[in-house]
Amino acid sequence: MQVGTCWNFEVLRETSFFSESKTKQNKGSDSGIGHALSKHLDELGFTVFAGVLDAKGSGAEELRRSCSKRLSVLQLDITDPQQIKDAYSKVLEKVQNRGLWAVVNNAGIICFPAEGELIPMTHYKRCMAVNFFGAVEVTKAFLPLLRRSKGRLVSISSMAGVPMEKLAAYGSSKAALTMFSAVMRRELSKWGIKVSVIQPGGFQTNIAGTSEMQDKLEKNLLDHLTPDVQEDYGQDYILAERNFLSVLNVKSQPDVSPVLRDIRHAISAKSPFAFYAPGKESYLFLCFASFVPTCVFDLFLKNDGQSMPRALRMPNWKNKAM
Repeated sequence: MQVGTCWNFEVLRETSFFSESKTKQNKGSDSGIGHALSKHLDELGFTVFAGVLDAKGSGAEELRRSCSKRLSVLQLDITDPQQIKDAYSKVLEKVQNRGLWAVVNNAGIICFPAEGELIPMTHYKRCMAVNFFGAVEVTKAFLPLLRRSKGRLVSISSMAGVPMEKLAAYGSSKAALTMFSAVMRRELSKWGIKVSVIQPGGFQTNIAGTSEMQDKLEKNLLDHLTPDVQEDYGQDYILAERNFLSVLNVKSQPDVSPVLRDIRHAISAKSPFAFYAPGKESYLFLCFASFVPTCVFDLFLKNDGQSMPRALRMPNWKNKAM
């Protein structure tokens, strides 16, 4: 069985491809889930094409060193159409008429978590470029190979596809990916292609990037704020937004094996599920968010102890607003 995996990273960008033999391609394998997935599938005997943002980086070199000759590392920036074409040509050269068994879209960046009004438009556009448009373009490029094998299309979305504070840019891009996958599931069924979406809960990966990356993103956010927004929110409140990443990391699981198991099932089971929700209580949370009234959902997530913007801490703010 051949597997194509490709992963790209900026803050974190991962994508995977897989093909018939069976071969799989995984996009987004420099580190995190994509890196672990590439190793896992290689150990299971798949032929893996791992697409990385930096084919000369430490993540790519570690894969070459630790995996079998069945794994191929491909240079792949999923926001670069030419690199997507080059990756397709290299995969096609190896799989030829066998087709590609699976494509795993695992690319993802989170940018700087903050309230939606504070997030710069550049961050919104970057999240959409990597988390959504890149996955769509890769999918479109490799679908001819999936049709040959009647294979699998798997996309790694997120629990942030439901409304979560501080994640307007990231959550919107992942919600778009979930919708795209759901539509493709219906449209591709006539070709015999099965489509699945993985919506993991909190797992510890490097999607937030290094401290230096977050410093740059924070500076970019501050540079784009208008004076009135800075005045209303206050410098202390804005700078405290970064603490969200620390809280997120503490509440996340270090073991990503539940995600790997679900991806393996999606690409190898005779009847894969349309949706997977690996992680502690992830499935229950998705059901809760989907079926309870909005007012109940908002009340459940309300944090009465959270800090408030500077203007809302002022006793006469309502009078000023009027």
